[in-house]
Amino acid sequence: MVVPLSAAARPEVPAPAPASLAPLTARTLSEAYAANRANAAQAARMAAAHGDRRRAAADRATAAPTRRFLAFDGRGSGRATEVFGDLAHADRVAVLVPGSDTSIDTYDRFHRAAAALYGALARGAPGSHPAVLAWLGYDTPGTVSTTVLTTGRAEEAAPRLRALVEDVRRVTGGRAHLTVVCHSYGSVVCGRAAAGLDVDALALVGSPGTGADSAAALHTPARVWAARGSGDWVADVPHVRAELFGTTVGFGTDPVSPGFGARVFDAADADHSGYFTPGSTALANLARIALGETPEVSHA
Repeated sequence: MVVPLSAAARPEVPAPAPASLAPLTARTLSEAYAANRANAAQAARMAAAHGDRRRAAADRATAAPTRRFLAFDGRGSGRATEVFGDLAHADRVAVLVPGSDTSIDTYDRFHRAAAALYGALARGAPGSHPAVLAWLGYDTPGTVSTTVLTTGRAEEAAPRLRALVEDVRRVTGGRAHLTVVCHSYGSVVCGRAAAGLDVDALALVGSPGTGADSAAALHTPARVWAARGSGDWVADVPHVRAELFGTTVGFGTDPVSPGFGARVFDAADADHSGYFTPGSTALANLARIALGETPEVSHA
């Protein structure tokens, strides 16, 4: 087994500590959005003064008046939780969990994916009230790194994902149908969080594995879905686990294999970055899952 070398560390960019927020409820959402926009604007100024134009531009975009963030932290690689739609009145909520190489610097592509999913939900059920959360709530591993081969980052992220779901349940009064969509390494995060995750469905796309041998081993009452497009290079990743220098490397059973036991849905010819492409089969089926229309997704 060849282990890739870690990518070069990015120099630290100064940023303020996260805004101090009241516990999230439907009534405190506007306050949280405003505080996080102000924090992002301050982070942009600090990044610009430091000479980091790329980070300053990303932070400024986050601070735009139309953006709504439940959380924002511009320090390090950055963390953020963005809301699309009216979360306080949502009856269908999808939380999008990203994979490797997602950070504030690369946030725009994650934003586009979440916006595309929200658009598909809104079009798919005109009478419903959907919301999508783009959850960059952990330090994602680099694609070219040793961390991307182990569950370490996922184990750190799991309690944060559970806490977010608890916040969503509180804000929506527990009435919303809640789906977590887990892309790439994000499916490892979902695998580690699943046992304590109060959700109705988990959808794994482009997954290298979850760290579990089967859907049953995730110990979740949620309906577990999985898909991989025919153009996704993850199909060539060995779905094994092995001990290497005292560390478990790899994530086990392929989630789209019959032995895993997930409900497999069609992602057509999606490549690894193509599951959220507007108009694609993959995105349409993810929207159906998030809307609770699961009978329309299954295929032989």
